[in-house]
Amino acid sequence: MMTHTELLEIIHNRENSAVEFKRDVLANHELARELVAFSNLSGGMVLLGVEDDGRISGITRVDIEEWVMTLCRDKIRPSIIPFFEIVRDIDPGKHVAIVRVTRGFDVHALWHNNRNTYFIRVGTQSREPTHEELGRLFQQRGAFRAELRPVSGATLAHLDRRRLRDYFGRVRQQEVPADGDEKAWITLLLNTEIMTEEGVTVGGMLLFGETPNRFLPHAGIDAAAFPEKIKDYAARERVALRGPMTPLIGTDKKIVENSLVEQAVEFVRRNTPVTATLENDTRRVEKPTYPPEVLREAIVNALIHRDYLLTSTDIELAIYSDRLEIISPGRLPNGITPQRMRAGCRAARNELLKEVMRDYGYLEHMGMGVPRKIILGMQRHNHTMPELIEDGESFILRLFA
Repeated sequence: MMTHTELLEIIHNRENSAVEFKRDVLANHELARELVAFSNLSGGMVLLGVEDDGRISGITRVDIEEWVMTLCRDKIRPSIIPFFEIVRDIDPGKHVAIVRVTRGFDVHALWHNNRNTYFIRVGTQSREPTHEELGRLFQQRGAFRAELRPVSGATLAHLDRRRLRDYFGRVRQQEVPADGDEKAWITLLLNTEIMTEEGVTVGGMLLFGETPNRFLPHAGIDAAAFPEKIKDYAARERVALRGPMTPLIGTDKKIVENSLVEQAVEFVRRNTPVTATLENDTRRVEKPTYPPEVLREAIVNALIHRDYLLTSTDIELAIYSDRLEIISPGRLPNGITPQRMRAGCRAARNELLKEVMRDYGYLEHMGMGVPRKIILGMQRHNHTMPELIEDGESFILRLFA
């Protein structure tokens, strides 16, 4: 039960991303819209009986609880059950009703005029999302996988048949169709989600595309090495890393063409110093600034977990004199937090990317890559603790030199 003091403090702080003031004379679909927007963000509350400027006008409806519960069932799809309470005598004889909803497991919509309309909360406003925002919302709730969307104009001819043969033949050890058997290839790729009936999927293009950036300009890594602790126009090296996420392996089991992972690891290697010591005063031992196995895990995580619906930016790899940062576009998926990542909690935004990269041996099993490879690896290497930071619409992994 909220106290008078707690409620007055909320009212004093005015409306925000989680608080809305309303008179209780509003139409039922208007209240439903606000609750939908809150549920589609992180939850929030509507205070009924409070003016926009924070003055207490009080509730007037006699059946207000029944009215609220009915509209949450009839005007919201899927329906929700809010928390409801009345705080009495905030001003003498004036009561305020609190209607609170949590973050929804589903994407909710307002059902009005025989149609569903989606809303999201942006600051103090509840508004309809853009097509991209709605897609990302469904993806966050696990109802939609961006990696399985067809890539406009991409066909079987735009996939690297050499990589596909290596993947299915060597990695998966299964029968591979003849090069000229287009029907058999398409059937195989449909069954493995590399293609759909409409063409190549986003995941298929990222993994096996001949030139992924022709179709997905954001499918790469922007890498830069700076001489000091801040970004500078005078970077030691700046390059756009491009290509498929999988390597091409030759008959001698050696890499013939690097994947994005090897390209990124090589960029770090040539832009960071190596120290050398003598072991037992006889054997020279070299120590890189960052362990290759840590870098590899960090880069693979960024590639497979980034939000590919955010099309305006690449993954960023930045090397400074005292640290290395990998910035991945998109919020953490499916309720994951940096704290849960440290504990080894598993949740993949892009299942196809995860499974194929695991097939190649890039990934640690059971979600233990962050605690076991990245955190423990850096502690063993130089006794530093990596930083995991969720910053708005991006995730930052920071390793210290």
